[in-house]
Amino acid sequence: MLSLNTQPTGVMLRPNSARVLIRPFIPSDPARIVNILGRALSLNEAETEEQLAAVTEDFGNRHLDVRAIWQRHFERVKPHVFSGRALSETRQLYIGALFSGEYALESAALFNPSIVAHPDQSRLGDGELRFILSLRATGEGHISSIGFRTGIIRADHSVAMDEASRFVAAPVLNPNPTYKKTIFLHKLMEMGFENEWSAEVMQSLGDDFTLSELETAMRRTGPDGGPVPREVQRTTECVRWLAESNYEIHFDPAIALAERIIFPVSSNESNGMEDARFVRFVEDDGRVIYYATYTAYNGRAILPQLLETTDFVNFRARTLNGRAVQNKGMALFPRRIDGRYAMISRQDDENLYLMFSGHPHFWTEPQILRRPSQPWETVKIGNCGSPIETDAGWLVITHGVGPMRKYCIGALLLDLHDPSVVIGELKQPLLQPAENEREGYVPNVVYTCGALLHRNRLVLPYGLSDMAATIVTIELNALLDALRSS
Repeated sequence: MLSLNTQPTGVMLRPNSARVLIRPFIPSDPARIVNILGRALSLNEAETEEQLAAVTEDFGNRHLDVRAIWQRHFERVKPHVFSGRALSETRQLYIGALFSGEYALESAALFNPSIVAHPDQSRLGDGELRFILSLRATGEGHISSIGFRTGIIRADHSVAMDEASRFVAAPVLNPNPTYKKTIFLHKLMEMGFENEWSAEVMQSLGDDFTLSELETAMRRTGPDGGPVPREVQRTTECVRWLAESNYEIHFDPAIALAERIIFPVSSNESNGMEDARFVRFVEDDGRVIYYATYTAYNGRAILPQLLETTDFVNFRARTLNGRAVQNKGMALFPRRIDGRYAMISRQDDENLYLMFSGHPHFWTEPQILRRPSQPWETVKIGNCGSPIETDAGWLVITHGVGPMRKYCIGALLLDLHDPSVVIGELKQPLLQPAENEREGYVPNVVYTCGALLHRNRLVLPYGLSDMAATIVTIELNALLDALRSS
């Protein structure tokens, strides 16, 4: 490992099984739902009040707003309620509790962080920077979600983390999100569902349309009566899947950022949202938007997706489109280069690629950037977050996999004006698992999803063997000298 005045910060983030989220606990079999509802409806009002009081006493102090969550879960099973009488609020909440369950978000692991400057840089001392750390939280069933922590990097590069409470809150899903027709059509074409039926549906919609307008258009299109052709059935399923995959969520701004958790929403991410790489992207006109590429996993296949936010309160999840949207580890550059978006990717689970696009949602022309060349990356290489702009060039933090599936962190330096040109690379790892970092959920791994620069030092958070996370700082000039001398 290189000697680059690497300084530990003393920060160690470990999984906390006390941080629990309430999830729907609804059987897939409608008959079982009806059976549970029948038992709930058989109670008289006094018995229902007694049961609700007991469950509230048991769980009320473990969550920020348990009654609101139970009410939302009741609404999900309400169509199965067979009683003709109006249900009291007490009975609705009790039914909601019956179809709810706690999930320990980070009981297994809290790792693979990325770091960006916080949108709010007020009330700081000279030389200080407030940051947001995103983390991959993994719980029962290896389901991953996106969690956050906040803190301040002091002028002397020490790091003060804000205290995170035991509470967590999921966002509210917008029931009627908006879509752009051009993006929707492109994805349908890419998936092979451009046909007469879908063309008629899309033609009836505006350039921007809502989910309810889409549903109305689908009901009005097609044959009147009789069996629905198989092609139309399959296209309808695809359209609904695509709509579900492009969603909008919203947090209550009063909830602390460290208490906000983005848990899988769509079916394509039902088994996890993995390794979000956040970047503070500055448009040519100065507007700032935070993008995060992440890997959606449904238990069988992966799908690269893109999160967008300006405030970490409102988020939009979007599918990425084009034949270059392959594999894991896509990472946006923090600004356009010659008017185009740029992305580091790994198309083949082995090499690093570079691609450019006029739109952040469309990627088609990858070009090879670098192949594994060092012994510690013989198996494969990938990126470890968005490139970082320096006067010397684009600093790209990488990971390499070598013998015994050992993951190390390395670095490349790309030309500032033409990032397809590699002008420096590390011959030795920047970081490799120390002896006390080798044991974990996946042993012998150090991995990061993004770093930042602060006062001429690289602030590098990284995961330890897919279990916990820490932060170190590295002298930038020494790192650049090592890259340029290679």
